[in-house]
Amino acid sequence: MRRMIVPALCVAALVLAGCDSADPTDPDPGADIDAPIDGADVADGGDASPPKCPFNAAQASELVGQPLVDQGNCLFGDGQGVAALTITTASRTAGEATYDYQRRQADQTYQKVTDLDQGGKGYVAVKDIEGQAVLIADAGTFTITMSSFQRLGGPDGYEQTLRRVIEALPR
Repeated sequence: MRRMIVPALCVAALVLAGCDSADPTDPDPGADIDAPIDGADVADGGDASPPKCPFNAAQASELVGQPLVDQGNCLFGDGQGVAALTITTASRTAGEATYDYQRRQADQTYQKVTDLDQGGKGYVAVKDIEGQAVLIADAGTFTITMSSFQRLGGPDGYEQTLRRVIEALPR
């Protein structure tokens, strides 16, 4: 019985406060109350879903130039627990919302940061043993992180490889 008293009191309070009245300023109260919330209601045209992982292990291996194994969730490793390529995806809107912060962090973390000059908004950031790239395109946002690939030999190797990965991403 006690379980029913509190909800009944809440309903009574709402009715007394006028929340259940048909106010002429709101001709259709609750019209959208049951409307589904999905990407279609987002102001940018329904960009709520992040893209799926764009590559499988064979494609990632070809782009990096060495055999990689799929370790799940768009993480590809060398199978020895050393080198790793990770691609994190997000919606275009989420990428735009965090881009300035990511870019500032890259400036503080990496030796060289270069803005992308075509195919979307983003940058490539590199240092001796790792690199990061961000691409914001119509298809979504992709953050690519590579680390511990000895065969790349430093910042130039990471930059070239990251640009190859970026070129293969969906736009």
